This record gives sequence, structure tokens and C-alpha cells, in this order.
Amino acid sequence: MSDPKDHLSPVWKHYTNIVIDHAEGIYVYGKDGQRWVDFTSGIGVTNTGHCHPKVVEAIREQAGKVLHAQANIYYHEPMLALVEQLQQIVPSSLDTYFFSNSGAEAVEASIKLARHATRRPSVIVFNGSFHGRTVGTMSLTTSSTIYRTGYQPLMPGVFVAPFPYAYYYGWDEDTTIDFCLRELRHLLATQTAPKETAAMIIESVLGEGGYVPPPARFMQGLREICDEHGILLISDEVQSGFGRTGKMFGFEHVDIVPDIMVMAKGLASGMPLSGIVSRRELMDQWEPGTHGGTYGGNAIACAAGVATLKVMKEEKLVENSAQMGDRLMSALEEIMPRYKTIGDVRGRGLMVGIEFKGGEDKGKSTAVAVQKACMDQNLLLLTCGPYGNVIRWIPPLVVNEGQLDESLQVFEKALQKANA
Repeated sequence: MSDPKDHLSPVWKHYTNIVIDHAEGIYVYGKDGQRWVDFTSGIGVTNTGHCHPKVVEAIREQAGKVLHAQANIYYHEPMLALVEQLQQIVPSSLDTYFFSNSGAEAVEASIKLARHATRRPSVIVFNGSFHGRTVGTMSLTTSSTIYRTGYQPLMPGVFVAPFPYAYYYGWDEDTTIDFCLRELRHLLATQTAPKETAAMIIESVLGEGGYVPPPARFMQGLREICDEHGILLISDEVQSGFGRTGKMFGFEHVDIVPDIMVMAKGLASGMPLSGIVSRRELMDQWEPGTHGGTYGGNAIACAAGVATLKVMKEEKLVENSAQMGDRLMSALEEIMPRYKTIGDVRGRGLMVGIEFKGGEDKGKSTAVAVQKACMDQNLLLLTCGPYGNVIRWIPPLVVNEGQLDESLQVFEKALQKANA
């Protein structure tokens, strides 16, 4: 009999060959009984840890009531309860929601809303961005050509501005910010006029682009430019939201409020749930029936979302993310001078990147070697960045000091092996 794995599409890139049996907290267990430390969090999804008992119980309870209550046909209690929970943590000016299944769907929704609300066609994105894999969101994505290769032509009306990635440019932060804001204004003068620009969309921390946090002055400059021209500012919080950066949402670090916020990943602890939130005045411009979805805001997923937000509050996971993130950053900054192949350590909360350097591949081979050496010691980490030379740390927000310190010891052994 053939192996079922041989019948899965190879378009899925597999980082491991683990056949998972069960998972709990920061750990996953293979069918062979091996235990792995999962610092991938399903790419930033399992913020409450794997199979948190309160989330599991909420899913079980809801599954016995209603599996599917399509949003055009019914209201259901889990969605209404989720709105109540979200209203306690989002800025008060953002008060109207639309729910989808995935981050890409939510990004698509944000662009469609922006175009309807402004009656303008163009969208500005920032170099290094990742917003999804659908045709629309792929058109907004510039973190790597792998996401766009073979799919041209893409959606028109998308313009790319520089992101303040100071390490890449080799400049100090102020020089980088000034350059990026100047180039953005130049783009508005030469490529897409403000009167035809609906929105700017930006990740509050670059995800696939290399885990690069934008400086506060740059984000405040975006807010100023958008306000000046009636352009909507969309914050993509798909990977950075729900405590990942040490605050509930990444934009809170830079003292701005977006016009539209996109959320997914950490919202429901692994159940497929995403959404956008905006002001009622903008949502009222969205013509009924011009957007929708069969499964968006699924009852079980919303129940998981409600439980997730309650757990985050009860167990102070946002605070733990900030504390453990400081510990992680301090440890990595201490390690950095001992290895000439490490070029940069950066991040916010438990969203931390280590960029490697050197060689024709800009450090990719070192990053891959370190990742493999960690995997050989049962620690799972992912890479990212345009050149694949960044290792990203995204542990579940339930991680404790002992678990983090043990993983750092494994990481340094991997560094020693890769640099031997």
C-alpha cells in the first residue's frame, strides 16, 4: 500500500517529516513518541499554546450545539460574544467587524472595504511585506519572489514604497526613516496621486520579510501623510496581533490608530478565524452583498476565539510575552558578539529575528544549518526574510523562563556546530 504522504501536493513545503500525534503547551509529540519544542507556533498561531484546555472545552461545547450558522442567515452567540470581547481590547474608534477564515481573506476584505469607502483604486504597500497568497494579496506581497513566481500578471493598482529596514540599508535609524518618508511622498507625486490612492497597508512588524519592526517616527509619519490626503491606513496584524509583540496589537508600540485593522492567526488558537475591524462610517460605505463568505465567522471558530481572549487575559499572556521577549532579546544580544555570522538581532515581544550574514547567499546557509542543528536537538524554529537568512523565534506566549532558557542553550549549541 502506498504512503498517503505521497499523495499530497508537493506545493506544500515541509520543514519536518514529523507525523504529529498530539500536542500540549509548547510541545508537540510525534507518532514515534518523540517530543519536540515547537517554537514555530504553527507560524504564529498557537499563542495560548497547543490545545489549551479552556479553548478545547469551548470547541467541544459549541460542537454539540451548532457547527455552522451562516452569517447571512443567522446571528449566533459565539460571534456576538467575540465582538464583545474584542471591543474590550481594540481602540474605541474601531467598532465594526467583518469575519473571515484566513489572514489572506481578511486582507482582501480590507482592500475591498478601502476601495468602496474612498472610491479610489490604488493601494500602497511596503517593500518586504507579506499579505497572503491569493491573487489579490499576492499582488501586495513583496517579501520574496517565491510567492509571486509563475502567477503574473497580478492585480494592478499596487505601488511599492521602501520600508525602514535600517540594517539592510546600512544606515542609522533616523537616516532610514527620513529616506523612506521622502520616497513615499515622491511616490505620491510620481506614481499614484493621492486622489486615486485608497489605502496604505503595512505590517506592524514585517513577518516573512525578516521580522523587522518599523520605528515609531516612521509609522507616525505614515499616519500624518494618510490624514493629509484622506488615505486609509491599514494595519496588518495577522502575525503580530494578540500579544505576539508584548502588546495586544503591534501598532500600540508606535502610538497610532489605524483606520482598518486586519487580524487572524492568534485570534482563535488554531481554529480558522480572521477578521477586520474599522469605523462604522467606513463600513457603512461597503455596499451590502458586494463581499461575503460561506464559512466566515464560523460558530466553533468564534467560540474558540472567545475562549482564547479570556485565557490571554486570565493568564496575563500579553504581559508574559513582553517579559519573556525581553529575556529572549537580552540573551540573543549577549550571544551575538561571540558569532561573527550574526548580523542583527531585532524584534518586539516574542516576535524576534536573528539575521545572519556572510557569503554569496548573504548568510542563508548558516541560518539553514543552525535551524537543522536545532531540529536535531528537538527544537523547531523557522527561517524567513527575502534571502532566507533570518531565524525567527515565535514561541507560544505560555512559554516560561525555564523552557526559554533551555531552548537558548540548544540554540547556542547549534550556533557552535554551524560555525565550527
